[in-house]
Amino acid sequence: MAAAVRPRLVRALPMSRSSITAVATSVFHGPSHRQLHHAVTPHGKGGRSSVSGVVATVFGATGFLGRYVVNHLGRMGSQVIVPYRCEAYDVMHLRPMGDLGQIIFLEWNGRNKDSIRRAVEHSNVVINLVGREWETKNFDFEDVFVNIPQAIAQVSREAGVEKFIHISHLNADIKSSSRYLRNKAVGEKEVRNAFPEAVIIKPSDIFGREDRFLNYFANIRWFGGVPLISLGKKTVKQPVYVVDVAKGIVNAIKEPDARGKTFAFVGPSRYFLFDLVQYVFAVAHRPFLPYPLPHFAYQLIARLFEISPFEPWTTRDKVERVHITDMTLPHLPGLEDLGIQATPLELKAIEVLRRHRTYRWLSSEIEDVKPAKTVNI
Repeated sequence: MAAAVRPRLVRALPMSRSSITAVATSVFHGPSHRQLHHAVTPHGKGGRSSVSGVVATVFGATGFLGRYVVNHLGRMGSQVIVPYRCEAYDVMHLRPMGDLGQIIFLEWNGRNKDSIRRAVEHSNVVINLVGREWETKNFDFEDVFVNIPQAIAQVSREAGVEKFIHISHLNADIKSSSRYLRNKAVGEKEVRNAFPEAVIIKPSDIFGREDRFLNYFANIRWFGGVPLISLGKKTVKQPVYVVDVAKGIVNAIKEPDARGKTFAFVGPSRYFLFDLVQYVFAVAHRPFLPYPLPHFAYQLIARLFEISPFEPWTTRDKVERVHITDMTLPHLPGLEDLGIQATPLELKAIEVLRRHRTYRWLSSEIEDVKPAKTVNI
């Protein structure tokens, strides 16, 4: 009889948040010290105006990958808390991604645990996308990739968060020549220690409309050619589409067996860097004039860009990362294990590179471009 009465209570009081919360608390057995918020009670037929039961705090939501993750969470009816440090108007593009009141903005300080705790205290999912392409005098790579993720993971664990997802990098390695990748590797270890059941995702270089990968190579033409160490013929890349990564993160939330696992997200094809950059210029209908540049000379040029008080076009560490071959990690689960078919670069490159075309070639079809040569995996 009790089993028959409970569903009626939910239907009889669809607008009463306190009643829904009370019923949900009796159904879901979470940590006793946390009061279950009404937003984690799933209802509706799916879509932005329904309630998925996911309340996610997305750190780093204002970045490249973040906007796609927030959009996929919002479109399935999740409530998303967006901690931000920037000007409030710089996050307004995220507001339409969820139903009214479902995207919540909150100022935060990565060095203040009370600020982090305030951002995660009502969430059952926390996603860390915090990242930085270059170091500043206020935040170096150790702060961004080690200290802040460790603090977020530790506070999330103490707050009783059910699932924690941390984004690392495919090439994260403590022995890497890149300081960026060395700190990514240390960050993985610290997150795993602070939150043993954390889901760690290691994507390769991500491409998409706002990326710093394909756009980076397309803009390199301002050098009067394309400088590459060893002409890029000793470097192999396996880029992954940003939408696939965002879907993978959302599916990892839904997948109960994902707890404590590490995933490697990569694209379906591997390319020599030379062939990849050649394809980028072919799609952009720009002349491809590669020339070899010694490592020390490239580092010197990058050092000059670092002096700029504005966003540097490249850095010495970026030069290192670009010329590091992507690892192959067949022992780790990937996109396919989360039900996602990786999107080929050739299908989406035009979305990124059309803006680099001259007016003459603006509407040219992508079929006119020969696909890039691939390397056997």
